[in-house]
Amino acid sequence: MNKKPIHIVGGGLAGSEAAWQAAEAGVPVILHEMRPVRVTDAHKSDGLAELVCSNSFRSDDAENNAVGLLHAEMRLAGSLIMACGDANQVPAGGALAVDRDGFSSAVTARLEAHPMIEIVREEVCGLPPADWDQAIIATGPLTAPSLADAIAKETGADALAFFDAIAPIVHFDTIDMDVCWFQSRYDKIGPGGTGKDYINCPMDKTQYEAFVQALLDGGKTEFKQWEGTPYFDGCLPIEVMAERGAETLRHGPMKPMGLTNAHNPAVKAYAVVQLRQDNALGTLYNMVGFQTKLKHGEQVRVFRAIPGLENAEFARLGGLHRNTYINSPTLLDGSLQLKSRTGLRFAGQITGCEGYVESAAIGLLAGRFAAGERNGMPVRLPPPTTALGSLLGHITGGHLVSDDEPGKRSFQPMNINFGLFPPLEPGTNLRPEGFEGRFRGKDKTAARRRAVTSRAVADCREWLGLLARAEAAE
Repeated sequence: MNKKPIHIVGGGLAGSEAAWQAAEAGVPVILHEMRPVRVTDAHKSDGLAELVCSNSFRSDDAENNAVGLLHAEMRLAGSLIMACGDANQVPAGGALAVDRDGFSSAVTARLEAHPMIEIVREEVCGLPPADWDQAIIATGPLTAPSLADAIAKETGADALAFFDAIAPIVHFDTIDMDVCWFQSRYDKIGPGGTGKDYINCPMDKTQYEAFVQALLDGGKTEFKQWEGTPYFDGCLPIEVMAERGAETLRHGPMKPMGLTNAHNPAVKAYAVVQLRQDNALGTLYNMVGFQTKLKHGEQVRVFRAIPGLENAEFARLGGLHRNTYINSPTLLDGSLQLKSRTGLRFAGQITGCEGYVESAAIGLLAGRFAAGERNGMPVRLPPPTTALGSLLGHITGGHLVSDDEPGKRSFQPMNINFGLFPPLEPGTNLRPEGFEGRFRGKDKTAARRRAVTSRAVADCREWLGLLARAEAAE
């Protein structure tokens, strides 16, 4: 306890994970969270790691999905976010979704109980003072204006921004289950699931076309003061997707594939709206992929036109908020440290990653890097072959320089995906043992992904020292 503390600004997923990792490494932490002293437009409580958009951590398939692999690596690293997510999961097919209130309460309780962590409820209005020689800014998409201005002055560059949208949440007992039915796509059984983890609302072609037109005609929230701010493609408002073509939604969040209407199996739905359980009690369901900038009155009118939701009551309507991120490849070094100021790191969405798990993963790395330096250890970056390493590489330099503007990198927010991983070594055997016949197409793609994930887990174990510990134990 004679060590100087690491100061972490922001108690979201990244800041909470960074605090946990540093404290578990034996370094004292002071975690600064501005709520409830200063509230935001998106948060509803003063709990740490509050989920303001979806309640899903997305796929938990560590063999075939990049985000599932990231889950697995974070679990190996002792992630607080993953531990609390696993403890508060709700059925969601092949995804890991959580009871948002239970999850936030669990993270808050674990951090409050840790003897190496002090939580201070205050707004940090400027950059950390000089005597905070090890600090992490993890303020996320809703960074207070005063701190955002200080960051812009320090970096000499304007913060980039885009819009994040929030999907509505519906009370389960107001959904007409004589019209809707429970089923996961292709009956897939995920963690804690049964293969019947989503509520499905079917539409025929006429209903679908009328719904798309209603989205196009509905009144939207205007943001003239932020004119020119782009949307993030991974979180587009439903009406913006509709503007891209009449069939866009039917091949996106409203695709009918893998679903059979339990009330009328012989009739194939033209489109399907899915709702996913949002809390452990099963009393709330969120509309999957239905983030929106429709005005609240319009949301009620348009969404009640969905079959089965005619009498829906909404626990929360959708909304839109600004997301801010810095030009990390230019401003940060490989350990997330600001090049212009030793000891000051950034973590989470403000670095230009997108997604709950990705934000927490960067918080995990920042906390480990800062704690390692405080403990007098050299910073060890995760191998680029791992999900953690590939995401870090994306943030700190994995971007092409623009042809139109020399010196400017094409940096945009990104979810973890297999495109961020280095190729497999030449000669890697992808063909499963005993496989006969043609080996191409989907089989080859699936085998390549399994090889990438297998390599990643092995390299992550080695980076964390788990192999050496296992050998020592033997």
